[in-house]
Amino acid sequence: MKDKIIEFLYKTIKIPYSYFFKNSEPWGVTVSSLLQNETGSLGHDLGQFLLINNYQVQDSLEEHDVFHVLTKIGTSVKEEVDMQFYLLGNGKKSLFVFIVITTGIIFYPNHYKSFIDCYKRGKNAYQFYDLEFIRLLHQPTNVIQSIFNIK
Repeated sequence: MKDKIIEFLYKTIKIPYSYFFKNSEPWGVTVSSLLQNETGSLGHDLGQFLLINNYQVQDSLEEHDVFHVLTKIGTSVKEEVDMQFYLLGNGKKSLFVFIVITTGIIFYPNHYKSFIDCYKRGKNAYQFYDLEFIRLLHQPTNVIQSIFNIK
């Protein structure tokens, strides 16, 4: 039940958050166009991720799904919290990161070890959260992960 409540909260804040805090231009891509990239590229892997999870591209929020692809962190509510801890460790500081982390700390007290581990993994990676991922869609995902020590 708590997962449903948290999912509702995240979906509710996503729209005003993207309107007020995201100034990036939409990439103008679709799942189909992403899948036309070479197999193993970030673009193709992003398309596969979206297809497998039955998601659509979210305008101006595309990098969120790229983070899932690069970190190989899933999409359950608890895993979303893990990913935000990873991104905090990588240096990302945003209202959304802090909202998700605070929610995770409150609602998932039995998962602190996982959160700390993800934070450490993000800290050990070279800063990547602020890259222009649209320019990297043709690059091999494993090369990006290797260069930035994303584990």
